[in-house]
Amino acid sequence: MTRALILGGTADASLLAAEIARAGIDAIYSYGGRTRAPAGQPLPTRIGGFGGVSGLADYIRREEITHVIDATHPFAAEMSRNAVAACAETGTPLIALERAPWVQVLGDNWIEIPDVNAAVAALPEAPANVFLAIGRQHVAPFATKPQHAYTLRFVDPPDAPLPFAADVIVSRGPFTLEGELEMIRKRSITWIVARNSGGDGARAKIDAARRLGLPVVMIARPQLPERLRVESAAEIMQWLGHRACLGA
Repeated sequence: MTRALILGGTADASLLAAEIARAGIDAIYSYGGRTRAPAGQPLPTRIGGFGGVSGLADYIRREEITHVIDATHPFAAEMSRNAVAACAETGTPLIALERAPWVQVLGDNWIEIPDVNAAVAALPEAPANVFLAIGRQHVAPFATKPQHAYTLRFVDPPDAPLPFAADVIVSRGPFTLEGELEMIRKRSITWIVARNSGGDGARAKIDAARRLGLPVVMIARPQLPERLRVESAAEIMQWLGHRACLGA
C-alpha cells in the first residue's frame, strides 16, 4: 500500500495534493509552519518541523511512509537536505517536485549573484528605493545598507520588529503584471531583489522590471544533494504508479 508524505508549502504542492486526493492515494501533507494561516488541503495535514534528519526519519518509520515528495520552495534548502538524508537512512523513495528556474531573456537587466550577502553588496551605495522580494527570514543582512528605502512583501504581518525601517505590504500571490507595475510605480521602486524561485505565481515582478527597465538582483538557488527531480504533478503520479487525472 502506498502512503505518501508531501513536504509542501507551495502552489505546486497544493495542486499535487488535489491530484493525489482525487486519485484516492493515502497521503499526508506537511507544512513547515512559517505561514500563520496556511491554505487548506484535501489531505490530512500536519504543521511544524520534524526535528532534523533523525526526527524526519523517525516520522517516516512511525507513520509507515512509503514515498516522500519534496514539494517545498526551491530555497527551503535545509528541509530538502534533511529529506535526502532521512530517506537514505530509512530506504524510502524520494522525489522532488521542483519548478524550473527563470531564465534571463532579451530586455532583462539581471545581476546574478549566489546568495543574500552578495545581494546586499550588489545594491548601490547611493540611496535607492528597493523592493526586497525574498521572504522575511532573509532580510536582516540588508540592515548594513540603511540608506535605502525598502519595500517588503510578506504573506503574514511581521511578528517582530524589522532590523530597519521599511514599507511592508501584506499580500498573498499569485500576482499580476498590472498589479506589480502599479506597485512599483506607486513606490518609485528603482531596484528589485528577488530569489530565482521559478514558476508563474511570483514571476510578474520580473516581467514588470523588464517592462520598466529596472535592474534585478537575482539570487541563485542553493546547491542541493543529487535527487530525482521532476517539474509536474503528472510525473509525480506516474512515479507513484497512478495515472494523472488532470480534468477541468
